[in-house]
Amino acid sequence: MRILSGIQPTGPSYHIGNYLGAIRQWVDMQQEHELIVFIADLHAITVPQSPGFLSRATMEKTSELLALGIDPERTTLFVQSHIQEHAELAWILSTLTPVGELERMTQFKDKAKKHAQHINAGLLNYPVLQAADILLYKPEGVPIGKDQVQHLELSRTLARKFNNTYGETFLEPRAIVPKEGGKILSLQDPKKKMSKSDPADTQISLFDTEEQIKKKVKKAVTDMGSEITYSPSEKPGISNLLLLFSLFGNGSVKEAEEHFKNKGYAKLKKEVGDLLAEKLAPFRERKATFLKREVYVREILTRGAKQARFIASSTMQDVREKVGLLLP
Repeated sequence: MRILSGIQPTGPSYHIGNYLGAIRQWVDMQQEHELIVFIADLHAITVPQSPGFLSRATMEKTSELLALGIDPERTTLFVQSHIQEHAELAWILSTLTPVGELERMTQFKDKAKKHAQHINAGLLNYPVLQAADILLYKPEGVPIGKDQVQHLELSRTLARKFNNTYGETFLEPRAIVPKEGGKILSLQDPKKKMSKSDPADTQISLFDTEEQIKKKVKKAVTDMGSEITYSPSEKPGISNLLLLFSLFGNGSVKEAEEHFKNKGYAKLKKEVGDLLAEKLAPFRERKATFLKREVYVREILTRGAKQARFIASSTMQDVREKVGLLLP
């Protein structure tokens, strides 16, 4: 099965929610499936970016993906802007997309509030480019977090519209949503999802130091009472910590509950902090190694772009012919 996903290069480093909700899936999937992963730098410029920072961030995020287990021998890894067909297909798909559909997108509303002085057409058309990113490679599945379901549904809708208008061309990819770990919550506000755009103390970066990890977990918001039980509605803070312990400890939430029975909140925080520090240390070490090997990382991206371009150019040739564009 061909599976595709992308991730933006800007913002803080990947946090544990990104890892559990997406990246760990990619690492597992590349063993059995054809995996395509891209760094979504074109999406990043929908909000103001320093050009020098953006290019450095792209290299850093690539190094992070490699450190987390993405294998360039098994996975096609490339930078979105290196494949011009993404933008071309996005333009064609935009002619099939009602503006009202885009204005209803949850992420557009959220980003428009956060960047009120920079509400641009790119921010509005973000989901169309995302649909192009996906449909261009005709994947059968797309690993997504629960907050991205709306965008994938637009991709499926546009695939149907194009097929109905111009003839069978695109697959309608299905969502691959993790059963657990898809929604790790903020350490300081455990009623909302952990987000890279929120303050550093609300999240645990995959590349935090041991001291930073333990300090953040120790300060995590908990709930009234002293009983350690998994109840997201009544005890969101404790439930979040139990979920982390189970996911990184490769056990069930029930087993985590039993393990911490009658142990108290302080013991829970200490063990969660110790476990995360142990599990994340190899990521930090491997990232430092890849950052020192810039030429090697660039070679990986060049090779990945060549592989991606082979698929993308074939798809666009078919699209151009069906739309009726005069071929050179």
